[in-house]
Amino acid sequence: MGARPGPSRVEFGVPTFWGLRTVVGQFRRFDGSYGLDAENVPAIDLTIDAGSLDTGNGTRDRHLRSERFFDVAAHPQVRFSSTLISDVDGTMAVIGHLEAVGRKVPIALDATVRRVGDDLEMEATTTVDQRELGLTFSPLGMIRTPSTLHVEARLAPDRGDDQVAT
Repeated sequence: MGARPGPSRVEFGVPTFWGLRTVVGQFRRFDGSYGLDAENVPAIDLTIDAGSLDTGNGTRDRHLRSERFFDVAAHPQVRFSSTLISDVDGTMAVIGHLEAVGRKVPIALDATVRRVGDDLEMEATTTVDQRELGLTFSPLGMIRTPSTLHVEARLAPDRGDDQVAT
């Protein structure tokens, strides 16, 4: 499986300073694929290296990787697995589970998808209440919800072989 290099990226935005500023960042390493699940339902899987979190501020990044947030030592991956994909007026509704820090929450993404050869190019956005994942540390209540997730990925078909991750 493999997310293709180039057009692929996983970004996030988190409102902070009582909603007056948004911290943005990205995960630099991730992998993803698409295929059919056991019931022949289209499926998308995305695995993110939580340690590749990058907000452009080393001190903040170390803090976010610590046990107070992502606890990368104990939970090195963030995963998304779809459970249902349907076409709604040209936009794909992708429903699934986001798993981070040992917790799993349901999420829905609005996605545009187009085929490029055997690959799929997908752009999707959603919001997540990070408190549901246990990401709650917030001195003085400075971090607000929801967080925004944005994925642009060129996904390779899952053929059961190992490909290099982005």
